[in-house]
Amino acid sequence: MLTKKFFIGLLIGTAIVGASAPSAFAREQIRIVGSSTVFPFATTVAERFGKTTSFKTPIVESTGSGGGLKLFCSGDGDNAPDITNASRRIKASEVKKCAANGIADIVEVKIGYDGIVLANSKKAKALELTLKDVFLALAKNVPDGEGRTKANSYKYWSDINPALPNVKIEVMGPPPTSGTRDAFVELAMEGGCKSFKWIKALKKQDKKAYKVLCHTIREDGTFIEAGENDNLIVQKLIANPSAFGIFGFSFLDQNTDTIQGSKINGIAPDFDQISDGSYPVSRSLYFYVKKSRIGKTAGMSEYLAEFANEKAWGPEGYLTDKGLIPMSSKERRDWAAKVKDLQILPM
Repeated sequence: MLTKKFFIGLLIGTAIVGASAPSAFAREQIRIVGSSTVFPFATTVAERFGKTTSFKTPIVESTGSGGGLKLFCSGDGDNAPDITNASRRIKASEVKKCAANGIADIVEVKIGYDGIVLANSKKAKALELTLKDVFLALAKNVPDGEGRTKANSYKYWSDINPALPNVKIEVMGPPPTSGTRDAFVELAMEGGCKSFKWIKALKKQDKKAYKVLCHTIREDGTFIEAGENDNLIVQKLIANPSAFGIFGFSFLDQNTDTIQGSKINGIAPDFDQISDGSYPVSRSLYFYVKKSRIGKTAGMSEYLAEFANEKAWGPEGYLTDKGLIPMSSKERRDWAAKVKDLQILPM
C-alpha cells in the first residue's frame, strides 16, 4: 500500500531532479591555456565572445606554449583544457603524447604572424644588430677564432662589435617552456650561429652538436629568465634603461611610448616588415583545439567562428589593434575553411 510518506518523498524527489536538470554540455565555460604571445589575442576574442553571445567568457591562462601543450595533452576529460595557444607549431612528440592520453583528433588553427623583438627603453639608445651580434651576445659557447669554441666571456656590447655601445649585456627573456624562446633560438640564435662557415658545415657532420652550440643560451647571469609575463619584462625595461628584453611584437606595439625595438640585419620590427617576411625574426602563431570537446564544452564552435573571422583576424580586424600581423587573404580563406570543416592534424 502506498503511504502518504511515499508520495511526499516522490514529490520532493521530482522537485530536486527538476531543479538540477543536467546541462546539455559537460562544461559551461571554455578553458584555454598556452602562449604568452597569443594570450592578448585570445583574451580579446574571449572578451568579445562573452559580450556578444549567450555563452560564458572563456577562461584564458598564460602558461607558455610548452606548458600549455603539456596541459592540453594531459587528458581528454572535463578537467583538462579545451584549447591551447602556441607561438610555434606543435611538435611530433607532443602529438604522440596527446594520442597516448586519448586525444586523437586535434584541430590546428593558424591565426597570423608575429615578430620577436629585442627591445629597450626609449631613455637609452636603440641598437642596430646583426643576427651574428645576437648570437655572440647570448650563446653559452662562442667561436674562439681557431675553429673551436670557448665559454662566452663577452660582457659589453662593444666586446662583440666596436660599433655597439660600451654598455653591459643584460637581456631578459622567456623560460625554456616558452614558444617565444623556441622561436628566438631557432630564428635569431641559429641565424647568427650559422653565419660562421665552419659551424654551418658542422650541421651536416654532427647535427646534434650543431644544435647544442647554436641553441644553448648562456647561464652566467647575462641572460635573465623573466617568466611568461611579457608585461613584466616591459616594466623592468622602463626601470632599467641599460637592459634589453625579448618578447613578441604585440607587446612592443602596445608600449611604443616607452620602449623601442632594435633593428636586426638593418630591418626594423614593424607591422609591414614582419608581414612581408623581411624582418628576420618572424614566426607564425597558432592555437590547437580538441575536436572531442565540441558538443561537450559550451560555445566551442562559436568561439572558433569568432576567431576565424575577418572582423577579428582580417587587415581591418580588431586583433590588428593588439599587434597581430594578418595572414594574406588567401591564407585566411584557406584556414577559415579548415576551421569550418574541423580539419584535424595527421597523427
